[in-house]
Amino acid sequence: MGKTLYLMSSGELKRKDNTIVVESDEGRKFVPVETTDELMVFGEVSLNKRFLEFCTQAEVMLHFFNHHGYYQGSYYPREHLNAGAVVLAQAKHYLDEKSRLIVAKNFVSGAIANMETVLEYYRRRGKASLATTVARLEEFRNGLDRSKDISELMGQEGNARESYYSAFDDITGGGNFAIEGRTRRPPQNRMNALISFLNSLCYTTVLSQIYRTHLDPRIGYLHETNFRRFTLNLDLAEIFKPILVDRLIFSLLNKGEIQKKHFSVQSAGGIHLSERGRPIVLKAWEERLQATVEHPKLKRKVSYRGLIRLEAYKLQKHLLGDEPYAPFTARW
Repeated sequence: MGKTLYLMSSGELKRKDNTIVVESDEGRKFVPVETTDELMVFGEVSLNKRFLEFCTQAEVMLHFFNHHGYYQGSYYPREHLNAGAVVLAQAKHYLDEKSRLIVAKNFVSGAIANMETVLEYYRRRGKASLATTVARLEEFRNGLDRSKDISELMGQEGNARESYYSAFDDITGGGNFAIEGRTRRPPQNRMNALISFLNSLCYTTVLSQIYRTHLDPRIGYLHETNFRRFTLNLDLAEIFKPILVDRLIFSLLNKGEIQKKHFSVQSAGGIHLSERGRPIVLKAWEERLQATVEHPKLKRKVSYRGLIRLEAYKLQKHLLGDEPYAPFTARW
């Protein structure tokens, strides 16, 4: 599994032989293309068609973020693994309402189960008040079978997530990082800024792992497949956001690694991670993705990034009729 390169500085991206060259004020950096899966571009960079052709040949994805650190779009190289049988199976499951609902319910069930795991982790460590929310989430999860269509399912998921977010202040103590409800575009406080920033990283990470499978990221099930470029990554990310994004946020805050000083208020409204804050979060995010856990079925250690790709493979097996899909649920 190749590396992810985070580009924070402005400069130029070039090709030299079989190597990616990053030229910036910090000097020249050479990155072997054969060990690189994706580039996360946060700085202002220039590149040309020749470089993009090189990325296509090397199957390297580029993800671009704006000056506030929020995802803008991806350069998705020509699909090299897409298989007609898999794409047809994806479309068939999307067009059949019953089949689509089964897959979508699994995504929501896995997401809520992992929200429960996160809260239960902190309940066992002295946050007794979280027990009520854990029980409420379990009720939401057990009631998913009553959803008769996708819109009803989305409503259930939204109610569960709202209940889940209401417990954040019990974990963090609120204060400078009180959540005060979920706000986006732009986020209105520091907690929402952290959630939005890391959620966008989760979406792009999942997209990169889908690219390494036979699946087409444009056909999702929980999120509507329409004129939006990608949706399947949003679906799969729902499962992983609680255990990757939210647990990381709590860790950063409880250890004091991210503080009030790492945010800036924009003149147009909204609060964002500052240029000092983003590298801290990105470093912690990459360390989290590289961390390994014991896989219950494979009986070996797998990185969190690897878990995401395995989840895509499991979905693929379901779509092809090989094995019913069951979402990954954390046990730690």
